[in-house]
Amino acid sequence: MADEAKAKGNAAFSAGKFNDAVGHFTDAINLAPTNHVLYSNRSAAYASLNKFSEALSDAQKTGLEIEPNNEALKSGLADAEAALARSSRPRAAPGASPFGEAFGPEMWVRLASDASTREFLQQPDFVKMMQDIQKSPNNLNLYLKDQRVMQALGVLLNLKFQTRGGEEDAEMPSASDGGSPERKRPAASDAEPVKEEKRPEKEPEPEPEPMDVPEEEKEKKERKAKAQKEKEAGNAAYKKKDFETAIQHYSKAIELDDEDISFITNRAAVYLEMGKYEDCIKDCDKAVERGRELRSDFKMIARALTRKGTALVKMAKSSKDYEPAIETFQKALTEHRNPDTLKKLNDAEKAKKDLEQQEYFDPQIADEEREKGNQYFKEQKYPEAVRHYTEALKRNPKDPKAYSNRAASYTKLGAMPEALKDAEKCIELDPTFSKGYTRKGAVQFFMKEYEKALETYQEGLKHDPQNQELLDGVRRCVEQINKASRGDLSPEELKERQAKAMQDPEIQNILTDPVMRQVLVDFQENPRAAQDHMKNPQVMNKIQKLVSAGIVQLIVVVETSFIFTVVLCVPSNPNWQNEDRVFCRPLAWVTVGKYDPSVADALTWR
Repeated sequence: MADEAKAKGNAAFSAGKFNDAVGHFTDAINLAPTNHVLYSNRSAAYASLNKFSEALSDAQKTGLEIEPNNEALKSGLADAEAALARSSRPRAAPGASPFGEAFGPEMWVRLASDASTREFLQQPDFVKMMQDIQKSPNNLNLYLKDQRVMQALGVLLNLKFQTRGGEEDAEMPSASDGGSPERKRPAASDAEPVKEEKRPEKEPEPEPEPMDVPEEEKEKKERKAKAQKEKEAGNAAYKKKDFETAIQHYSKAIELDDEDISFITNRAAVYLEMGKYEDCIKDCDKAVERGRELRSDFKMIARALTRKGTALVKMAKSSKDYEPAIETFQKALTEHRNPDTLKKLNDAEKAKKDLEQQEYFDPQIADEEREKGNQYFKEQKYPEAVRHYTEALKRNPKDPKAYSNRAASYTKLGAMPEALKDAEKCIELDPTFSKGYTRKGAVQFFMKEYEKALETYQEGLKHDPQNQELLDGVRRCVEQINKASRGDLSPEELKERQAKAMQDPEIQNILTDPVMRQVLVDFQENPRAAQDHMKNPQVMNKIQKLVSAGIVQLIVVVETSFIFTVVLCVPSNPNWQNEDRVFCRPLAWVTVGKYDPSVADALTWR
């Protein structure tokens, strides 16, 4: 029952019905005379009614008698005594509030100087309430439910108020605070909180001018606002290519606000456009240093580093000058991986490499190195020859002779892919240089690519028809190709050649070409169509490639003044590459002149 009466008292106190609250707390005390919280709560209600004598009596005679060492009661007693003393002073006018002195001219200064109430001055509804109280202190009771007003009252009366929520109980206001928020006190198992009613949200009102904001903070905000305006003016001037004006605005922004490194990086961008690279680098270094102090966004720091790297690239005159720029770009990428920065890094690395080659370029030294390579080649010291030819190419990358000679050395060492690459580079640099064709043809011949070698030699003869080395190469290739055509290859040689041919993409394309597949079928089933195919140079060229590869055999069976019969053979076993011996079957009989069936009967197939 006592708890129920206490709860009603708390509700009445929260609603500002202090007389009802006194009655409920009195009923609760009658039911539980040893509960010190009830005396404390009734003391607060009396204080709210300006009945300071009764409030002091409850706090002094009852509360401390029950719990003499209760610090909260002692503090409330002191407050009540102080309020009673103030209430005994002569008043300015009858009926005036005992707190009138607290709302004097110094009220705004005291509220602004206290950290707990300073932010309230930015809230229009709070300012309006305090202005109303200042005009008429008796209106204080109208706003006691607002915790902000209670907090302000505590500051003005030099009292400390704290509100508490949750399941813990809190004491009612002391006698001196006239209905202020509940004082923080130790939790009691039998105490209950006084619940705060939620205030309905008001319509937003125009924000009034800040009142009595500390001068330093106000000045700082003004400087930041001015700095932003200067930045915007600088941006506009930069877009108009008015760089001097942009510099002035950015410099002014830096002076006004040194906590925004974008002002510094923007000025660095202007210096970069003006070609003042050293000034740009200084600003970028300053932005990075200041940004780390302020823990600025990584993207801002990366931007400053990228801008510095760009300035260093612009200043680079030698390959070594690119090294700090490349290092700066790499640092920028560790801060923020930006595609533009990555591209600048790649461009700088490429420019450094190209410049190194230009710095190393010396045709005279290149010739000397090539001659040294020639001497080692004659002495059959091919690795040493390759080393000197390579140095010659570093000194003069456009020398086809050095590529040709190194290709010959690689050929002697059996490094065919490297030799072929150098020979092709030699032809690319000078298509009329016959040595390039002889080197390439020799490599292809050693790789047993006779058809390709023959094409290379023939291409070289177009530029130098009387070159004996090229003519000899053609002859050797023809001999090897005819050897396959005549069937003079041993089974091992034929198997090796066929296996190699089947790895050749060109041979594979011919065998999978639908047109060529039909041609081969016609050779087998339609002699008349086969005769037409043999008149097509492109078809016969592909047939020749298959013959040279050992995939198809062309055998002359009979040759007279009237009859010329040709037999084309392909492996009869689809798994021929796994057989020791290759067996052939006739694909077609192509007869030029009078056809004699007896020739077919006389044929013996291997």
